[in-house]
Amino acid sequence: MTGAYSVTFGRILNRLLSPAERMVWEASLARNARDYAKGIDIAREGERPAALRIVLSGWVQKYKQLPDGRRQILALVLPGQACDLDLFTVARTDHSLAAVRRLTVAEIGRQEAAALLRQCPNLAQLLCWGEIVTAAIQREWTINIGQRNAIERVAQLMCEIFARQQGIPAAGGGECDFLLTQWQLAEATGLTQVHVNRTVQELRRRCSVELRNLRLFIPDFAELADIAAFNANYLHLDETELAVDRAAGLFGGIGRD
Repeated sequence: MTGAYSVTFGRILNRLLSPAERMVWEASLARNARDYAKGIDIAREGERPAALRIVLSGWVQKYKQLPDGRRQILALVLPGQACDLDLFTVARTDHSLAAVRRLTVAEIGRQEAAALLRQCPNLAQLLCWGEIVTAAIQREWTINIGQRNAIERVAQLMCEIFARQQGIPAAGGGECDFLLTQWQLAEATGLTQVHVNRTVQELRRRCSVELRNLRLFIPDFAELADIAAFNANYLHLDETELAVDRAAGLFGGIGRD
C-alpha cells in the first residue's frame, strides 16, 4: 500500500483480517496496481464492471455528467477504500470514476476477486463494512447539498476530508491532504467556482483555514465544525472494536489473531 489507509478502515483491516489474509490481500493489491494521470477516467457510466478497484494512493472521484457537460461529484474514495462493489452486483455501472490527481489503484479482475474472497473469508466483512460507511457518507452529502448554505457546505466537506484522514483532534487542529481544485470543490458542493472562491476566502477570514499546495490547514477544528454543524457520527470513526465484534458474530470471522 503506497498511501495511508483512511483512519477507521486501516484499524478494522488490521483487526479483522488474519496475518495470512493480510499477506494474500496486500500481494494482490501490489500485483494489480495501475497508475492513472490526473483527470483520467478509470471507469465510465454504462460500462460493464471489469474489476474490483482499491485506491492505493491519490483520490478517486465518483461522478455523473449531464449531456451539456455539467458534472456532479458524488463521492471521494480515499486510499485503502474500494471504489465500489459493482463487479459483484450490476451489469452496467451507473456512474463514472476518475482520478482527482495522480492515482494508483489496484484493479482486481473477476476471477481473482472471487478467489480472494474464498482465500480470505474475512475480506467480505471488510468490504461490507466499507460499503455501509460509503452509504452513510452519501446520505450526508445529500443533506449537505440540499439543506446547508454555501459556507456550511464547504466547511462540512473540509471537516469530513480531514476526519477521514486524521480523525477528530482532541484540541486545536492540524493538516491533511486536500487534492481538489476549486472547480472540483464546486462540483462536489453544487456551487459555482466563483462562489467557492468567495466561500474559501470567508472561511480563511473567520477561522484561518487555508488551502495550500494540495494541503488543508485547519488551526481550530472545533471552530470549523461549528460553522458546518459537523457531526462525525456518520463516519463511524471510533467503532473499530464494535465493527470487528459484530462482523465476527454475524459472519463467524476468525481474523483476530
